[in-house]
Amino acid sequence: MAQAARDENNVPTLLAGLSTDGKTPVRVKANASNHSLSVMDGSGGSDFGPSVAPRDQNNVPALLAVSSADGITPVVVYADSNGNLLIQST
Repeated sequence: MAQAARDENNVPTLLAGLSTDGKTPVRVKANASNHSLSVMDGSGGSDFGPSVAPRDQNNVPALLAVSSADGITPVVVYADSNGNLLIQST
């Protein structure tokens, strides 16, 4: 299980749910040269159940978004084991 890294002000970095189980926290990565998120386009996770944010051992929650279906329901955002957010741009 990944723990959120922290900056000098103790602010945690982003975590996402692992795409293979939906509950293991994964550190979300960004490109250090242009500060853009690392993504895996055209890839999605399965629905692993309740929309409860996974938490690391320090109780830092993973990233949540609202459902595109209703704009209200919380949805866990998934990442692969390399820290790439899963997106579907098409």
